[in-house]
Amino acid sequence: MNPTVNTASWVVMKFGGTSVADASGWRTIAAEARQRIEAGQRVMVVVSAIRGVTDRLLAAVSEPAQAPAALDWVRERYRSLAQACGVEPGADFTALEAELERLLSAAPAELSRPPMQARVLGMGELLSSALGETILLDMDLACAWQDARTLLRAGDDGRDSAYLSATCERRFAPELAAALAEQAEVHITQGFIAGDGAGDTVLLGRGGSDTSGAYLAVLLGAGRLEIWGDVPGLFSADPRVVSGARLLKNVSYREAQELASMGAKVLHPRCIAPVRDDDIPLHVRWTAQPTVAGTVISSHARDFGAQVKGIVHRNGITLIAMEGLDMWHQVGFLAEAFVVFRDHGVSVDMVSTSEANVTVSLDSAGHLMDQAALGALVADLERICRVELIPDCASVSLVGIGIRTILHRLGPALEVFENRHIYLVSQASNDLNLTFAVDRRDAEKLVLQLHRLLIPGGVGGDSVFGQTWQQMYHRAPPEPLRQPWWRGCRGELLKLMDGRDALYAYSRRALGDAARRLIGLEHVGRVLYSMKANAHPEILHRLVSAGCGLECVSIGEVERALVVPGIEPRRVLFTPNFAPRGEYRRALELGVVVTIDNLFVLENWGEDFRGRTVFIRLDPGSGLGHHKLVRTAGVHSKFGVPQADRAALQNLLERYEVTVGGLHAHVGSGVMHPDAWHRTLAALGEALAEFPDARVIDLGGGLGVPDKSDELPFDLERLDQGIGEWRRQLGREVEIWLEPGRYLVAEAGVLMARVTQTKGKSEVRYLGVATGMNSLLRPTLYGAYHEIYNLTRIEDRATEVCNVVGPICETGDTLGLDRLLPPGREGDVLLIANAG
Repeated sequence: MNPTVNTASWVVMKFGGTSVADASGWRTIAAEARQRIEAGQRVMVVVSAIRGVTDRLLAAVSEPAQAPAALDWVRERYRSLAQACGVEPGADFTALEAELERLLSAAPAELSRPPMQARVLGMGELLSSALGETILLDMDLACAWQDARTLLRAGDDGRDSAYLSATCERRFAPELAAALAEQAEVHITQGFIAGDGAGDTVLLGRGGSDTSGAYLAVLLGAGRLEIWGDVPGLFSADPRVVSGARLLKNVSYREAQELASMGAKVLHPRCIAPVRDDDIPLHVRWTAQPTVAGTVISSHARDFGAQVKGIVHRNGITLIAMEGLDMWHQVGFLAEAFVVFRDHGVSVDMVSTSEANVTVSLDSAGHLMDQAALGALVADLERICRVELIPDCASVSLVGIGIRTILHRLGPALEVFENRHIYLVSQASNDLNLTFAVDRRDAEKLVLQLHRLLIPGGVGGDSVFGQTWQQMYHRAPPEPLRQPWWRGCRGELLKLMDGRDALYAYSRRALGDAARRLIGLEHVGRVLYSMKANAHPEILHRLVSAGCGLECVSIGEVERALVVPGIEPRRVLFTPNFAPRGEYRRALELGVVVTIDNLFVLENWGEDFRGRTVFIRLDPGSGLGHHKLVRTAGVHSKFGVPQADRAALQNLLERYEVTVGGLHAHVGSGVMHPDAWHRTLAALGEALAEFPDARVIDLGGGLGVPDKSDELPFDLERLDQGIGEWRRQLGREVEIWLEPGRYLVAEAGVLMARVTQTKGKSEVRYLGVATGMNSLLRPTLYGAYHEIYNLTRIEDRATEVCNVVGPICETGDTLGLDRLLPPGREGDVLLIANAG
């Protein structure tokens, strides 16, 4: 052995499926390896299969009929990469291609066996490393190929499932490290696969290439492990969900373990323990921008005290609820149940218990478990209890140090879970996470809301939190699905601001477009604009001219509505709540349609309504909306006649000879799912039998407006289809009304304000403008999100994260938190979108 070779100077560099998928990625691999060599180190390159290959191979073993197509796709993918890199695949690669073809030609029964599945699924990594050796040699790197199945040895527990989710020995092998260091400066091997005692291929579970890197770092006594991928490190949230997520520059092994275990996809959870035990620093790096330092995970990360560092989520969660009255005081039930999980080789993540129920979560992304295996598990559990399988869930976790000690600070943020279905709550015994199991469709929205509330700046400042994903990537803003009207008249808007500090501006065309979209619905008979959204006379005139009626909540609004040109009293709906008696009398006198939502009105003022026709507002039982303050149904809402009062309501209607011409309900505002109106329709449809004279069902408003211009708009077509299907099934002719407010005016209006001052406090930047919550209360009141642009510098690159604030003497006077904008200057004009 050459005495100048330091066997402790190994660096293990693992590259993921995206990193090895194109020629630029391989240029980065070669350049980084060369830098390590020049520093006197030896390099072990660990590669994944090209992105998408393992999924194709998994489809082939799951459905053998797909095997030929999968083989062609995989072969073409690697051959295209070779061509892009300017190399011809070598004999070893060609032999592996032939082996894959032979494996996929096996009988379906053989392909379904775990040993065969392991061999097939591991072929992607073998092909990547064989082709990678050729590419690196072509780049003048002295590279040697190694078979990971001879380097990593898995334990043999005799279970078939061990072939798909094996665990390897963690040991330092100094002789091997020295021998490999003598053999070549750079070695390339496979992630994801290892060998068992019999020499068969076993897998380390999906995402196991990270774990391969950790095992090899321990094996070689490496000075560091580097995980290279398509993001530069761990973030305070998934950047694909939260564009303002901030890089975590330094974290401890414990925190990284928790983040990875609870959903941060940058690292596989099993890769951290091996390097932690041997105190090997783990560096997360970005293949696309190798100069970015990324995240360092080590024992030297500074502790800044109790705080939330990350909001993470995992999809693909399956819950198993085990229930039985005989569980109460039954000794050993949990032990008996967990034996079943052990025997099926299934790991349990979270556990929630009560006297008669135990609910556990499984992470289906963590191991390769098919439906047949899951069914067998459930069947064995049903021998000891009743079992409910709850699929398609997600977990949302707050991760950080000392979660229990800061529950009082977390309280306000946890309001985002109101009216969400929470199946399970788990607080980690190590005090590093608080986790909620929810419906999958709610997870990303919850992450976004929690991040805004809990990580605007962060304790520890720049020592812990780096730049946001937007800043690091310098991406152009996403292409809007619908071009906002104001982009086409920027010059006119700036001219309007001459001599002004702030103003609202509206587009007549945008108002008309929104009205036409609603009035054009086939199964909606009437659209009434809820004028509390914006009662400007010109807006009322435009919407009435377009064919809208008006919905009012006060007698002042009614009187203002009736002076709008072209309006008639029958097209005005009065829906008061806790209004004084005089307002009802005046509305009846004016001849508008009046809604009653409280028995008190008839119990005490029934004579005022004798012989009249009115609408009744019913409470369908539960509310929806983007914030608890806009949910207008359910026991915690003041609106509507509850179900329990319906019999008393009928008695009052008969006593005063009041006719019910329509039923009304409104569940909340900012709702983006058309199904909410379908459920309201179903609830009112059931009540319709009690009101034979009712010819109208008013579904209320609350149609959501996307927060961002690149988000999908509300699906009006789906709403209309659902209404049509219900009407066809009803067998009774009714007219459907909608009463949207913000939907009609939000996108038509923008608020513009001049920058007055800029300010920095530690790592936080402030951009002050000439107006605030006095002009736009939604961000302060609801935590609502409005896109903000520097209209003056719309073409400049956004490089500065700042909080946009107003001049009001309240800390809550904030228009936007953590916004990526061009550096602002005094006098610039900011535009706040969807402010109508």
